[in-house]
Amino acid sequence: MIMTNPIKILVIDDEPQILRALKTILTAKQFHVSTATHGKEGLAIAAAEQPDLIILDMSLPDVDGIEVCKELREWTQTPVIILSVRDSEKDKVAALDAGADDYLTKPFGIEELLARVRVALRHKSQVEGGTKHTVVRAGKLEVDLLSFIVKRESIEIPLTATEFKLLAYLASHSGRVLTHHIILANVWDPAEVDKIEYLRVYMRQLRKKLEDDPEQPRILLTEPGIGYRFIADE
Repeated sequence: MIMTNPIKILVIDDEPQILRALKTILTAKQFHVSTATHGKEGLAIAAAEQPDLIILDMSLPDVDGIEVCKELREWTQTPVIILSVRDSEKDKVAALDAGADDYLTKPFGIEELLARVRVALRHKSQVEGGTKHTVVRAGKLEVDLLSFIVKRESIEIPLTATEFKLLAYLASHSGRVLTHHIILANVWDPAEVDKIEYLRVYMRQLRKKLEDDPEQPRILLTEPGIGYRFIADE
């Protein structure tokens, strides 16, 4: 019988009830769970154990969660899901710009958390497995990241070079919340990070070409005040 190593998740949160609940929930899903109540402790455990995913509280007794995320990003691309009672757009953007992969506001539903965990782990697996250059499917839509071809119901949809670059960037990070600044810096240029209206124009164009109902998109979702999220098939 072939034994596989369990997926390791590190939870950094100073609330005992949250730690107990998350450990119980995640352990029941066959994850190996480590916990820390302080930012510096969490950084030390992350370095020692090399977890597959980190769930990080924004407010910690010693170091702000955003600073912990920035320090993690200096040496690892391990997915980070931020938990916080802060629900302002400013806080969410700050966390995501610091390198977090996703953001959940407390209180949150168990199924929603598990869905975010699955997305983050799938993205990690794709990156490590070198499978980014594949066809990403979302309902009737197919995005071939290698051949630069987009099809809807098997019919090729013509896109401009910039439209495809934007779509490909979103699709290659499917499930993740991408801030306006991150998208603009990667699709256009770091000097263009404040031109949010420019990005909105292109998103409207993509939705008209790709969504069943551009006014109620199901693939290219808006995270109000923050950015966008591409929803791919499981």
